[in-house]
Amino acid sequence: MDFPKAEEEILDYWKSINAFENSLRKAEGRPRYSFYDGPPFATGLPHYGHILAGTIKDTITRWAAMNGYYVERRFGWDCHGLPVEYEIDKLLGITKPADVLEIGIEKYNQECRNIVMRYSKDWENIVTRMGRWIDFKNDYKTMYPWFMESVWWVFKQLFDTGMVYKGFKVMPYSTGCNTPLSNFEAGQNYKDVVDPAVIVSFPIINNTDEAGVSLLAWTTTPWTLPSNLALCVNPTETYVKVRDEKRNKEFILMEKRLCSLYKTESEYTVSKRYKGTDLQGLKYEPLFNYFKHRGDTGAFTVLTDKYVTDASGTGIVHQAPYFGEDDYRVCLANGIITKDGELVCPVDECGRFTQPVEDFCGQYVKDADKEIIKMLKASKRLIDHQTIKHSYPFCWRSDTPLIYKAVPSWFVTVETIVDQLLENNSKSYWVPDFVKEKRFANWLKGARDWAVSRNRYWGTPLPLWISEDGEEIVCVGSIAELKKLSGESVEDIHRESVDHITIPSTQGKGVLRRVTEVFDCWFESGSMPYAQQHYPFQRKREFEESFPADFIAEGIDQTRGWFYTLLVLSTALFGKPAFKNLICNGLVLASDGSKMSKRKKNYPEPSLIVDKYGADAVRLYLINSPAVRGDGLKFKEDGVRDILKDVFLPWFNAYRYLVQNIERLQREEGIEFRHDETNWKLTDDYNYMDRWILSFTQSLIKFVRAEMAAYRLYTVVPRLIKFVENLTNWYVRMNRRRLKGDSGAADCQAAVETLFVVIYSMAKVMAPFTPFLAETFYRNLRNVIVGEVKEESVHFLMVPEPREELIDTNIEAAVSRMQSVIELGRVSRDRRTLPIKYPLKEVVVVNEDEGFLKEVESLRTYIIEELNVKSLTTTTDRAAFNVKMEAQGDSKALGIRLKKASKDVCKRIAGMSHEEICKLQDQGYIEVLGERVDVSEVRTKLVVEGSQNSHYEPNSDWQALVLLDCRVDESAKSEGLAREVTNRIQKLRKEAGLQPNDDISIYYEADKVLVEVVAQNQELINSAVKQPLLNKPPAAGDQVIISKEGKVKDYNLKVTLTARGNTVGMSFKTQSTGHQPKFCNISKDGEVATVVLEPQVGSGNFITYGSLCHLVKKIFNLKESPKLYKGSNRVTSSDNVADLDGIILAIGSGSVVATCSEPACRVVYAAKGEDVSAIVCENPVGKNKLTNTQVAELANCHDDGCKLYADIGLTNPL
Repeated sequence: MDFPKAEEEILDYWKSINAFENSLRKAEGRPRYSFYDGPPFATGLPHYGHILAGTIKDTITRWAAMNGYYVERRFGWDCHGLPVEYEIDKLLGITKPADVLEIGIEKYNQECRNIVMRYSKDWENIVTRMGRWIDFKNDYKTMYPWFMESVWWVFKQLFDTGMVYKGFKVMPYSTGCNTPLSNFEAGQNYKDVVDPAVIVSFPIINNTDEAGVSLLAWTTTPWTLPSNLALCVNPTETYVKVRDEKRNKEFILMEKRLCSLYKTESEYTVSKRYKGTDLQGLKYEPLFNYFKHRGDTGAFTVLTDKYVTDASGTGIVHQAPYFGEDDYRVCLANGIITKDGELVCPVDECGRFTQPVEDFCGQYVKDADKEIIKMLKASKRLIDHQTIKHSYPFCWRSDTPLIYKAVPSWFVTVETIVDQLLENNSKSYWVPDFVKEKRFANWLKGARDWAVSRNRYWGTPLPLWISEDGEEIVCVGSIAELKKLSGESVEDIHRESVDHITIPSTQGKGVLRRVTEVFDCWFESGSMPYAQQHYPFQRKREFEESFPADFIAEGIDQTRGWFYTLLVLSTALFGKPAFKNLICNGLVLASDGSKMSKRKKNYPEPSLIVDKYGADAVRLYLINSPAVRGDGLKFKEDGVRDILKDVFLPWFNAYRYLVQNIERLQREEGIEFRHDETNWKLTDDYNYMDRWILSFTQSLIKFVRAEMAAYRLYTVVPRLIKFVENLTNWYVRMNRRRLKGDSGAADCQAAVETLFVVIYSMAKVMAPFTPFLAETFYRNLRNVIVGEVKEESVHFLMVPEPREELIDTNIEAAVSRMQSVIELGRVSRDRRTLPIKYPLKEVVVVNEDEGFLKEVESLRTYIIEELNVKSLTTTTDRAAFNVKMEAQGDSKALGIRLKKASKDVCKRIAGMSHEEICKLQDQGYIEVLGERVDVSEVRTKLVVEGSQNSHYEPNSDWQALVLLDCRVDESAKSEGLAREVTNRIQKLRKEAGLQPNDDISIYYEADKVLVEVVAQNQELINSAVKQPLLNKPPAAGDQVIISKEGKVKDYNLKVTLTARGNTVGMSFKTQSTGHQPKFCNISKDGEVATVVLEPQVGSGNFITYGSLCHLVKKIFNLKESPKLYKGSNRVTSSDNVADLDGIILAIGSGSVVATCSEPACRVVYAAKGEDVSAIVCENPVGKNKLTNTQVAELANCHDDGCKLYADIGLTNPL
């Protein structure tokens, strides 16, 4: 099964039937299930984080749609803001705001429009390839004028309720993008950097008691020192005056922070101690004279505040109030600055010093650090200079260091509604819950007023018109209102369309002009519930009926982003949360746990993984990962491969086996299988295992429904894996003979019906999770459905309700115990190296629960067959078999933890009694010599004491103790060898591509011992291979299909399969050509390819040895030229290629020469006159398939007279 190719066929099918559109049409009139899709930027390609979130969204919305809801799914695009502007700034070489004004805002915004949807087609292709159903045609873009108009309406509601004000605030500021950032943006890109760390002296003045004494402050931002206006100490901490022995000076610093300057106590002498409050009010000499005049109004004073800690520095913090949030708060509270006073902020929008800092004017602040330190050293104010490595915030877009800077901004009041935010947060349901209760709630508790304006150009303009004196402000809430107030009509409301518009003053202040700012793009995305509907101007009823959203989902990083802005605006506007249910996924990381990086190429490209394994495998891998529980996922390709190997392949094989047996029923029994889903009921025709798998399936449906109601996707896949294991490794395998019809038509029909019900039910249940595979199953299975409407797609159906009458928990428990016994017995066989083919005398099951043993007894037949034993014994008497447990301490783990004590502890563990070990296993730990030892630090094993019981191999789990009698007698050896012979024959049939109903003869030649074994076990062998074994070589004229020789244990065996009549494969001798094609098959790791040795049939022109190697290398995608073997002999350039006809070559040495009678791959013949060419249509088997059209192009069938045939006899035209 080529899963990726099958998925592409399903995509074509969905497109041909307009599947998504029709699913919405069919759902019209149903209750609405409201979903909001967070808008991504289209300026970059989607990564695994987007794919994970998209898969979660698609799974939940598909599930809702298949449970009777109408689910509108519209894709959204974030079009404004820094991601777009930064790209244009790089493109046009813009470094400062003046550059934009020089080219003009209209041209600048047009450049933004040109690139904003650069990757939109790539997004659509990838999202669609992942199987996600979402509306790209009826999308929303934040740059649509109707979307922007709703953003204006949202803002006006806030303005009219007094929640908008203008102020300035110390904010994270990107000098690379010339704009402030919100606090949640500032937290997105921290890096470890090395910065200067300096200790600077501040001589105390106007105090005779402290004459000549200096306060010492520490900072990692020397560039803020020119703007220093105060110092701050902790009011309750102890500070000391010390004499520095080396410098012969007196300093004051926190006692706990003496270590910041001194390594030993001999370097200083403490002369006095103070509380922080004792230092409050001290005056000091300014470092620079730029703002010396501020001393007249209280600056250059020691203040107190508890934000000063003993964690770093000297315990005295220098205050530059316009470059630090705490600095600003403390200085404002102490009157050093006022809200409407002069700003001491000599840094421009590009991060360069301005006047009056004349010594560093024009220098970028970070670059000025060195010059500032040099000047401090010259003025003898620099006491110490080191460097420090610490985590520092960088701009998430320009990747430049952020600074904290006071900037004027328009704010939305948030601090006054914190209690409402917390209350509304409690009304929503989150998965995982801890993100809501901890991370998000803690963020809400500390929420600050939101600076919603940005000094940029490409965005939704703030709809504020203001008089020159700032006294009169008008907030516009719509395009119609703007026309009413200004007299001007506009269709677009970007800056170039509205900046020139004025509104006459109603207070005699001339005209009002629009402020220059635009909205923070987070304000736009937070407004999307309203703006995507153009609320309240359109779809008012639809919005109000579906708000709040039933469901949203994004990554954990959105706790400070989209989740936050949604809640703030919905609380402010409507007093309720914007969503009811939320899934918050963790981050997808590289396999080593580092951040995925295109530069480092530390992760496989998503498109390559999908092309290799299919979208369903990626979807299920992501849904089953820790990321759906809010944790990080270390992405590993092996994990996707394992989903394919452990889930999809066995699941598909069970489906294929079902289809094969439905076809066999009709072909051999004349029974046309039909399933009536509505009227089907369980009858006495269904055996115990039928009832079990039906019950297990219905219990799984019940479980999945409960988990999906709780939005716990991550619990579903483990149960699905268990279901696939139960279906394939237990039900199908244990009922294979019934399904083949060995037990009669009626019993076969019951088994087939059971398998159909299970696979059909699970196709519907799993459709939201694995939409492609479910559709593949359904498109075929619907052909035998009667009694209900056959929909075009499984996704048009409803998820089935569990059928309670089919659920039997007692049967499920009994089979679970049976499985436990069988698995324990298999492990015991493996320990004694006893293959399952060899029958053993007895298996004993020990358990003190009579009910347990009764259930095991009821399934005696299955246990005996699965373990291949002659008898089953059950008992409650453990002592009768002298079974006990022994324990051994994990010396490595205990040694690391307990050091020297581990030796005695391990010795004591080795002497623990059976009862003590049982206690350890029951409670999970035990006290040993005063130390707590965990069960994970102890290895236990079961032993059977006494020579009379040594033939038993014990094994146990939490359910049972199983003893396997491992004695093998001669009859067991004979039966085991017979099963080995059977196995060789069946493998040979499979290798030859034969079907169970192919009419063949089986010949064998063997050593005497094996001949006797076959004779003794003829009935056993014949029941499996369905043919008698003929102990002789085939006749000279027989058509040999395949022949192989080798060893069974130490005995020689050669098996040859021949065709009877013309029922196998194709007849190569033809009247039309008189020739047969020359070919060889190539075997590698379970895959088989075909190489045509004589491309033009009968021409005598064979390919060269070099061409053969080149073709094999290309077919199997090998890095080097292959080493081909004919049995154990290496094929070389000296060999005649014609002699390889009908041979199975191997890549790597084999033991015997294997032959074949037909190509493994499909071959088509192109005939033109007498010339016939052979064309291989797939290579290896099942891969790289060509259509008939492609074959026709290769064969130049557009030429007159050239035709394609399926057979060399040229009797079956294509």
